[in-house]
Amino acid sequence: MFSFLSLSSKRKKASQNFTKMGDFVTVRNVSRVPLELKLVEHFDPSPENKFSMVNVTMSLASVTNSLGLTNDITRATMPHINPYATPFATREVSIHLEPFSVTKTDIHSYVKNDKERLRLTFQTPLGGKHQMYCPVPTAESASLVALAANPVMRFTGVYLTQHAWITLYPSSKLDSWMSKLPDRVPLGALSIPGTHNSPTCHTAPPSVRCQAVDPKTQLENGVRFFDLRVQVPAPFDPESDKLALVHSVFPISLTGNKYFRDLYDDIIDFLKAHPSETLVMSVKREGTGDGTDEQLSRILKRHYANPQQWFTKPRVPTLGEARGKIVLVRRFNIVEELKHEWGGKGWGIDAATWADNTPHAMCPSGDICVQDFYQVMEPPTIDKKIEYVEAQLERSGSCLYDSNTVEAADIDSGKKFPIFINFLSASNFWKVDTWPEKIAAKVNPGVVDWLCRRHMVKDDGLGVKDGDWSTGAVVCDWVGLDGDWDLAHCIVAMNNKLIRK
Repeated sequence: MFSFLSLSSKRKKASQNFTKMGDFVTVRNVSRVPLELKLVEHFDPSPENKFSMVNVTMSLASVTNSLGLTNDITRATMPHINPYATPFATREVSIHLEPFSVTKTDIHSYVKNDKERLRLTFQTPLGGKHQMYCPVPTAESASLVALAANPVMRFTGVYLTQHAWITLYPSSKLDSWMSKLPDRVPLGALSIPGTHNSPTCHTAPPSVRCQAVDPKTQLENGVRFFDLRVQVPAPFDPESDKLALVHSVFPISLTGNKYFRDLYDDIIDFLKAHPSETLVMSVKREGTGDGTDEQLSRILKRHYANPQQWFTKPRVPTLGEARGKIVLVRRFNIVEELKHEWGGKGWGIDAATWADNTPHAMCPSGDICVQDFYQVMEPPTIDKKIEYVEAQLERSGSCLYDSNTVEAADIDSGKKFPIFINFLSASNFWKVDTWPEKIAAKVNPGVVDWLCRRHMVKDDGLGVKDGDWSTGAVVCDWVGLDGDWDLAHCIVAMNNKLIRK
């Protein structure tokens, strides 16, 4: 049914839309330095912003929104403000943004209509100025434009248009983001981007494929937690190092088996080139055949897990202990002789059991706290999944410890700093709308919004909560599509609370 407005009604409505101003902008500073907002400029919409049929005809499976995440709707992108454009409104201000604070300003996100552009100029204590461009109505994260030739710091900003919300944080080199963190910090206190079924980037059924890009590209863009599923060969041959990569009972590629050895070589090459980094590797036995967990443990111990390149003590290490190494989180049982490793304490961080399909569980070892609710049988259940993810983020973020006193000896004595593992993944293989990519299309943007606007922020939307703000290991599907890594940036940014110099 269509409704028709009279010409006068149309004009009246257009006038009302034209005069309505946008919401006041809120700015969150997730950095260790105070910032000052100095200049606000409003620009008319760019004439280049025209309708294009390409935005309608693109496959929904490959469309991304400007947060760099999979999206199940089409959305036209907007060009940046021409650097030579003249603002129609300019306002000098002096709004102080304290470190790790949230500040609501008296600046309208738009003053004439919601297609306007906004440019904000921030200043650092050392005098460097940085400009942020805010396209509307598209949400976008981008590097701020440094006005100095050699800025001491660089910043990245996320603009959430629906909420007129800006989050600013120091830019990080994602290939080496751990290099700025202290050795004493336990891995359980870190905010770690991760991927679920990490190598499932190959041509495969949509219910099997979980990732947009290969593991090497993931590593280069900040991912430091891999979730791997391997199949033990049958018949079992202890002399063979072959472990096929699988997703449940399915091979991860339609073009032939992919093997752990090739993935492992890529990981080792990366860690050799980036000795400041570590990789937390969760390994689980899946697939077909008669292979056993114990056989898997024999293969890993005999052919892979050397002490120079692996951390296999049965506890969560400090970052200093783990740099340049793979940290084994084992989701499998081990042979008897491995139970006597490390003074009889065992081998690898023990995550062999946790409650199935759980919104919150602690492994018996006390080293892993997990959210792994994955049975999203119908699309409405995705909202419940997001609630569980957010609750786990808050549990991790509320943890607080003194990074200046924590040592490996403290952890060896039995003090626990568990890794909070938070799976964003879920699926129902039998329903198209709940395949991994479809769920990621809703969960990933929801998590970006949470991290920017609500993670460790009090209910009033302004005050912040106590804690180190850690996200734990956030284990995602379909990150990095079309080169967009904003979710990884948002996770890594929370580690700024751990730098207390």
